[in-house]
Amino acid sequence: MGILPGVKAFVAAVLGGIGNIPGAAAGGFIMGIAEAMVIAYGKYIHIPSSFSDAVSFAILIAILLFRPTGLFGKGVVEKV
Repeated sequence: MGILPGVKAFVAAVLGGIGNIPGAAAGGFIMGIAEAMVIAYGKYIHIPSSFSDAVSFAILIAILLFRPTGLFGKGVVEKV
C-alpha cells in the first residue's frame, strides 16, 4: 500500500534533477499535468485512461535519454 505514490515521487525527483528541490517540484507538476491530460483527453486520441501511469514513466524515459541529469540537474565533471 502506497508503493505507487512513492515511486511517482522518486520519478518526479529524478525528472527534475536529484538534489534540486525546485526541479523536483517542476517534475511533479509535469507528471501531474501529463497524467491529467491522458485521463481527460485520452479517449480522443485512443489512449485508455488506465495508461496514465505508463505515460508518466514514458516521459521519464524520454527526458533521461536527452538529459541524463534531469531537467534542472547540472552535469558534474569528474577528474580522474
